[in-house]
Amino acid sequence: MNTKTQILYIDDEPINLELFLYNFEDNYNVLTACSGEKGLEYLQKYPDIKVVISDMKMPKMNGLEFINKAKETYSDKKYFILTGFNITTEMKWAIESQLILKYFRKPFNINEIRTAIEEVI
Repeated sequence: MNTKTQILYIDDEPINLELFLYNFEDNYNVLTACSGEKGLEYLQKYPDIKVVISDMKMPKMNGLEFINKAKETYSDKKYFILTGFNITTEMKWAIESQLILKYFRKPFNINEIRTAIEEVI
């Protein structure tokens, strides 16, 4: 029986999905999605997802747009943003309004992400 916490990572770059999976699959049951739309499908399909980490810059729907939409239906999940860019006013607002719990910088720090996940599960 698999008792690992299920997490969802969304990023439009396949190499980032592979890196994330490689670094976290030993500790968590990691699902990966290549878009916000796919992420929403996974949230519906896999109700046991506890933590969602999304890239910020993606085509069609950015990370905050995805989380905003996801939280309407799945408010019980814990949401984080991963970005290769400096924090924006939009991201500051997302943290202050508790849309997201935290943001991580790329290249990601495995220990920082693991600690944040452990704090919320």
